[in-house]
Amino acid sequence: MTIPILYEDGEALVIDKPAGLPVDRPKRGGPALWDHIEELKLGFQRPPVAVHRLDTDTSGCLLLARNPKALKRFNKAFEDRLVGKTYLAIIDFEPSERSGTIELSLSKISSAEKGWRMIAAKKGKPAVSHWELIETIGEGDKRRSLIRFRPETGRTHQLRVHALQGLGAPLLGDPVYGPVRGQNKGAPRTMLHAETLTVAREGKTAITAYAPFPEDFVRAGLTAPPPPEMPDGPGVT
Repeated sequence: MTIPILYEDGEALVIDKPAGLPVDRPKRGGPALWDHIEELKLGFQRPPVAVHRLDTDTSGCLLLARNPKALKRFNKAFEDRLVGKTYLAIIDFEPSERSGTIELSLSKISSAEKGWRMIAAKKGKPAVSHWELIETIGEGDKRRSLIRFRPETGRTHQLRVHALQGLGAPLLGDPVYGPVRGQNKGAPRTMLHAETLTVAREGKTAITAYAPFPEDFVRAGLTAPPPPEMPDGPGVT
């Protein structure tokens, strides 16, 4: 497996993380991003370090820092909300609106039966996701939609919960928050793709990256949309 490089400079790499590849090695063992770390050094002595996380099933833009100073800079950028991201997702449902904003605070719960998951809770951590409907195919109860999310916050499982409780349907293939009413059958994974990433940098050109439309999204019947506009100044969120 070769990891596609979407952006490269002296302090940053953005890769197109393949679906199914964990960023961190699972406790049970198995493949992980670290297995590819030598090829991602690209001539540097230090191995790059992931600045944030994507779920194992999620494909697309993942930022890596190439030195400790860059890692500190990028961590602060995330804290200061100077990072902009868009995601593409598939749901077997057509929202009644064309776009909107979901504001549902999230809290973590766990049980012996179902393990841990996130739920919408008034006393949880604030979470905000903007969304727009890109495409709908099919008719009646066979409708399938492509949604573009632009999250303001980066909570664990935020888009997965916001899709279910904000839009009314889980992400196609989600094993934790679906299926509902017979949805999610036959999907190869949770259908979520980190489409773009923008990181503002003081005194430097912003990092911008775009991860191409995944082939399994095409096989699900959806059409690749034009890339969204990516801001390049402060406050990119």
